[in-house]
Amino acid sequence: MLPNPTLDQLQVFVAIAETGSFSAAARQLNRAQSVISYTIGNLEAQLQLTLLDRIGSRQPVLTDAGRVILEDARRMIAHLDSLRARSKALTEGLEAQLSIAVSVMVPDKAVMNMLGEFQQRFPTVPLQLTVGSPFQVARMVDEGTADVGLGGATKEGRNGISDRKIGHSFIVPVAAPDHRLTRLDRTLSVSDVIDEIQIVVTDTTSPMESKGFNIISRRIWRVGDMNTKRQLILAGLGWGGVPLAMIHEDLRAGHLVRLDVEPYEHFEYPLAAQWRAASPPGPAGRWLLDRMGQMLSNCPDTMSDAMAKINEAPPIFRRQA
Repeated sequence: MLPNPTLDQLQVFVAIAETGSFSAAARQLNRAQSVISYTIGNLEAQLQLTLLDRIGSRQPVLTDAGRVILEDARRMIAHLDSLRARSKALTEGLEAQLSIAVSVMVPDKAVMNMLGEFQQRFPTVPLQLTVGSPFQVARMVDEGTADVGLGGATKEGRNGISDRKIGHSFIVPVAAPDHRLTRLDRTLSVSDVIDEIQIVVTDTTSPMESKGFNIISRRIWRVGDMNTKRQLILAGLGWGGVPLAMIHEDLRAGHLVRLDVEPYEHFEYPLAAQWRAASPPGPAGRWLLDRMGQMLSNCPDTMSDAMAKINEAPPIFRRQA
C-alpha cells in the first residue's frame, strides 16, 4: 500500500498552484527548486494522479484532477491550522468550550455586539448559547449546564454561586395600539385593568419561583416564556410588563404602546453575571463578563431616561400631576 500524502507535500502543491511556478513556490517555501519538483512528483505517485500538466507550457497548469485535489489540500491544511491554534489556546489556559445562558432582560444589541467581538478574539473557543427567563438562567448556572449566566434571577441562599452586577433593565407595561386600555389615553387605575386579561410569565419548571409580582388583573393568562408573552400582547390579546430591551423596535414602530398603570410598580431590575464559585470562568469567560459589563455601563439610570432614548417611540401615556 502506498504511503499517505504528507502535510509537507500538500503545502508544496498548494504553493505551486497559488504562485504559478516551481521556482516561485521554491522561493515562497525557502526550498531548492529541485526539492519542490521531487516533492510534487512523490505526491502524484502516491495519489496515482497527474496534478500538474508540465507539457506545452512554460508554467505548470492544474489538471482537472489537480483542481479537485487542490480544494481538498486547502481544507486539510486549514483544519490542521485550526488544530494547532486550538492546541495552543488550550496550553495557554483557554476554555475548551464555553456555555453561556443569557436572560431576555439583557439587551439583544449588547449581546450581539459582545458575541461579535468574542468571535474575533477567541476564534478557537466553541460557544454554546441559551436564551431564557431569569429563572432559567439562574437554574442553568446552579446545575452546571451553563458556565456563565447573564441576567439570571438573584436570590439569597444560593450556596456556591458567585455573582456581580453588570447593569440593569426595566419592565414596561404595554399593550397593542388597538387594545381598549390604550384607547383610554390616560392614567389607568385598578378599576380600568382589573377585568382585562393580563399576560404573565410563569417559570414552568418551578412555578413557586414566579411570585406574581405586579399582577393586577383578575383575568390572567400564564405563559412559559417572555417571547410568547410579547407575541400575545402584540396580537392584542392582553396587556403586561415586558423588558424594555425586548420592545425598543416595537415601541418605535408603534406596534406596542407604553401604558401608565397607576398601581404598577416600576423598579430597576439588576442584571447580574453569575458563575459557580468552584469553577470560575477562564480567560474567555472572564473577558466576556468584563466586556458585557462595559457595554451595559451606560444603562439609563431611570425609566424616564430609558424611554427618552426611544426617540421615535409613540407618545407615552404619563400620569397626570
